[in-house]
Amino acid sequence: MEPKGSRLGASILVPSVQQLVKDQQYLNNIIPPRYIRDDQVITPSFSSQLPQVPIIDMQQLASQEDSVELQKLHSACKDWGFFQIINHGVDFSLLERVKKETQDFFELPIDEKHKFWQTTDDIEGFGQAFVVSEDQKLDWADMFYMLTLPRHFRKPRLFPNLPLPFRDTLEAYSAELKNTAMKTLVYIAKALKMESKEMTELFEEGMQSMRMNYYPPCPQPEQVIGLTPHSDAVGITFLLELNQVHGLQIRKDDTWIPIIPLPNAFIVNIGEIIEIVTNGEYKSIEHRATVNADRERLSIATFLSPDLDGDLGPAPSLITPETPPKFTRVSTVDFFKNLFSRELKRKTNLEQYYI
Repeated sequence: MEPKGSRLGASILVPSVQQLVKDQQYLNNIIPPRYIRDDQVITPSFSSQLPQVPIIDMQQLASQEDSVELQKLHSACKDWGFFQIINHGVDFSLLERVKKETQDFFELPIDEKHKFWQTTDDIEGFGQAFVVSEDQKLDWADMFYMLTLPRHFRKPRLFPNLPLPFRDTLEAYSAELKNTAMKTLVYIAKALKMESKEMTELFEEGMQSMRMNYYPPCPQPEQVIGLTPHSDAVGITFLLELNQVHGLQIRKDDTWIPIIPLPNAFIVNIGEIIEIVTNGEYKSIEHRATVNADRERLSIATFLSPDLDGDLGPAPSLITPETPPKFTRVSTVDFFKNLFSRELKRKTNLEQYYI
């Protein structure tokens, strides 16, 4: 019997943007019409004049149980939905290997990459996600997406076939990120004064997936978007910037704020599942990726979500007569099947679960 994670959704197959750029399939800087995004306003932002997301020190969290740092985490989750974590304990030499080997993976010849391409009935592999119609506008990016935990969710044609040493590096990275994500989720529960056990039971046997992103340079970057504005549907996301080319922006108070990543920090954001679990107290925030005229940008997002055999709803310890549930309960599998059946757009997946 196939594991539940093996058929969560599919995406229509599209060409590789990286290859399009290599072949220079646009003349006189004319972008193919399917990538031109008149629906997006991309203007240069002067990040030094804008506020930055909070920085959370994991060592401080660990050393003082009821600390100032825990209050900072509460404010970060409540007011921003995004933060950077430093002193997270993941070995920097492992992060350097992840950065280099992911870049090498995207530089494989196209015929080598085809072994790892998406199929018509599956979202995993090289390609784009959330493409549900032939006339839908496309992102100026390629992704490589796969489920990494639990191990029996791994597609035999993907993870076990990755070139060495990349496969071993991702194995180590997957374990470290699971550990770091679980620690962070326990602190989030403490910050909200919810029962930590409710958080650990939900995510301990949860589904981890990785999305590696390659944003090629674009001669007219203001005409395209690297990643359509959306909020993550998962539990929690850990983003590692791979080559210090910035492009991530979050929407706060109707302003797009660029995030300037700290070296070897993780950019962490609350997903819609945590919004449901915290009964709307902590919110998932819309974000997007812009592209660069001169340089490619690479990143790797690691997502942790609950066990697919369970269901989702507000944590019982947060529900009182004064704070009734704001969301209906839904099976985790149905939540993801609904997500992958539609175009990625703002918070449209979450909206159907409001009471």
